[in-house]
Amino acid sequence: MTPLTARALRLTVYAGENATWHHRPLYCEIVHRAHAAGLAGASVFRGIEGYGASSRIHTSRLLSLSEDLPVAVVVVDTEERIRAFLPRLGELAGGCLVTLDACEVVRWTGAPAGPDGTDPEGKKSL
Repeated sequence: MTPLTARALRLTVYAGENATWHHRPLYCEIVHRAHAAGLAGASVFRGIEGYGASSRIHTSRLLSLSEDLPVAVVVVDTEERIRAFLPRLGELAGGCLVTLDACEVVRWTGAPAGPDGTDPEGKKSL
């Protein structure tokens, strides 16, 4: 298999798990808008501990403080497509921290080699 690499932009939105947009979880709204915009991919990661602008620590270790854990919504695509998406995000993420990071995407092409090192046609891969 041959790796292909490309430059990309990673958009990360940091929010509280209980943040909502019109009675829907904010992270869910962001993922659905990214999907509707045709962006390459989006994932939501739930934190086990963190704090934000309020300086109040939210943690999963204590039951009484396990509400509103931090979440990070990560979206990766080309810089042009991510920057075009930012206005759609602006109305949602007003109280959230949003970061943009340049990154490199690696994809492998071709059929995977079998356990004996051959491809599906029986040829040895490099």
